[in-house]
Amino acid sequence: MDLSFGSAIVVLLLVVDPIGNIPLAVTLLRRVEPARRVRVVARECAIAFAVLLAFVFAGNAMLRLFGLTDTSLTIAGGVILFLIAIRMVFRSVGEIFGALPEGEPFIVPLAIPSIAGPTAIATVVLLASSAPQRWPEWVIAIVVAVAVSFAVLAFAERIAQRLGERTLAALERLMGLVLTAIAVEMLLRGIEAFVRQLAHAS
Repeated sequence: MDLSFGSAIVVLLLVVDPIGNIPLAVTLLRRVEPARRVRVVARECAIAFAVLLAFVFAGNAMLRLFGLTDTSLTIAGGVILFLIAIRMVFRSVGEIFGALPEGEPFIVPLAIPSIAGPTAIATVVLLASSAPQRWPEWVIAIVVAVAVSFAVLAFAERIAQRLGERTLAALERLMGLVLTAIAVEMLLRGIEAFVRQLAHAS
């Protein structure tokens, strides 16, 4: 997953998807006292950051354990990003999370899987495994993505009121289209590398 620092930030923002998480945050935070809402969002973002940070350092060892190659990682990353892009275009909160828990959210579903979901974790693992020496960049990229999520979700109700449901849905679909293009590019790179390996082997 050969990405520049800026591209890594963009990809992480797309998979963390703060705009797409606004409806869920609004629904969950309605059950929380207004004075506590920012603290709850900060706590959930901190938990999500800790989870993603752990996979920056542990993910590479996990992939080595399974003997995965750079080519397979690139193709897998493309497939994962493509699937999350499709979800961003067609999803609804009810379809993904089902019945939401009562009371104040704690870890589930806001921190995990809303912010630090399977696709965000997989993306972090792929970044760290493709260039482990660049771990400071990946950590900063995670910090930026989680910080943006905090800024958006802390004011989720105001943003939802200002933009409206249709505008939020349109923005998420637009981000899904951008992520689809990135995913296709990754798939093409992975397939190209695989074909070259076959040509050298023959």
